[in-house]
Amino acid sequence: MTTFLFISTLVLLFGSIEVYVALALSSTLAIALFTPIPLEIIAQRMFAGIDKFSLMAVPFFILAANVMKGGGISYRILNFIQATVGHKRGGLAMTVVLSCMFFGAVSGSSPATVVAIGGLMYPAMVEAGYGKGFSIGLIASSSAVAVIIPPSIGMIVYGSVTGVSVGDLFMAGFIPGVVYGLIFILYSYYYAVKNDLPVGEKSSGREIWETFKESAWALGIPVVIIGGIYSGYFTPTEAAAVAAVYAIIVAVFVYKELNFKELVNEVIISVEGTAQIMILLAAASVFSWVLTRQQVPQALAESLLGISNSKYFILIMFNIILLIVGMFIDGASSSTILAPLFLPIATSVGIDPVHLGIIMVVNGAIGMFTPPFGLNLFVAKGITDLDISIIIKDTLPFIGLSLIAMALITFIPQISLWLPSLLK
Repeated sequence: MTTFLFISTLVLLFGSIEVYVALALSSTLAIALFTPIPLEIIAQRMFAGIDKFSLMAVPFFILAANVMKGGGISYRILNFIQATVGHKRGGLAMTVVLSCMFFGAVSGSSPATVVAIGGLMYPAMVEAGYGKGFSIGLIASSSAVAVIIPPSIGMIVYGSVTGVSVGDLFMAGFIPGVVYGLIFILYSYYYAVKNDLPVGEKSSGREIWETFKESAWALGIPVVIIGGIYSGYFTPTEAAAVAAVYAIIVAVFVYKELNFKELVNEVIISVEGTAQIMILLAAASVFSWVLTRQQVPQALAESLLGISNSKYFILIMFNIILLIVGMFIDGASSSTILAPLFLPIATSVGIDPVHLGIIMVVNGAIGMFTPPFGLNLFVAKGITDLDISIIIKDTLPFIGLSLIAMALITFIPQISLWLPSLLK
């Protein structure tokens, strides 16, 4: 039955069937053909998979991201960062990476970051001589940092599946997000020096102050989210609602760049985005339940530990599996399916569940721009005139950089665990 489940899922995925259909249909066929279980269980497990309090944060963070994108918040953040680092060698590329980090810290959505930052910066980078390939590769890959820096939908999903504190995961994601971004910033500097790219004009202190004042409301969102959680004022789920309300107030009443009709449109877009994520999670929950019922977690644990009980070997195997899975499905679905399989193995060899969560989230971020199904690749195509095959080729160097970041985060646990342990 397990062999049939995996083979049928892969056949459906390679047949260009939607991911949620592939997961749910293969699970349904496996149950119908190999068990006497009534098919009503499919609907029950799909509902149970998304009937979790922590997942209520997902629609609110998606709404906050869309309101930021349409309400002038993203380009104010970008203007402030450009004024700060734009005069340095590779400053325009550094602006992209830092803007993705800031935007990710208030949205948690990688595709939204591609649109919000890439739509503004791609033409500017091409005009400055960075080249179309480097520009779109940097935008598609650095936007993935939004998945790592909290708030992160991937962390919410992992926490809901495993019972690990979402607040701890949020705090654990900060330094890994900075490490990921720093590697891309260093590469941007190297690329600019190697290709002798021009340096922009240095902004005056007054210009930096003006752009800071303009972006101050936007920069306050992560402070509200994380500060509110760790001061005990609200839970991560409540923080998502606060972030959405805050973003609406800033976009509609402070910056006044969203009217009522436009706000309703952003809400509709957010509902559609939420539905896409929830149906994926529901289908992945069924798939995960079938694997658990077939005792695949125990079999996988015995297989891996039978080869070696070295923590480093287990971590390497986890990363290989996650990278391969990330080529085909999104990080949230990957966590729903694999976290219940990996967690018992991880705890048996001394891997902290929070550290495992960050490893899974980082791999999910890399999967966002890894061919053949990386979502950022297709979103990036929408803001350029490039063919998808060219975009894929141009992201390959950045996949290499992200693997360096992943290795550091994987084998130096304190990058993830230091901040949560400090606050405790």
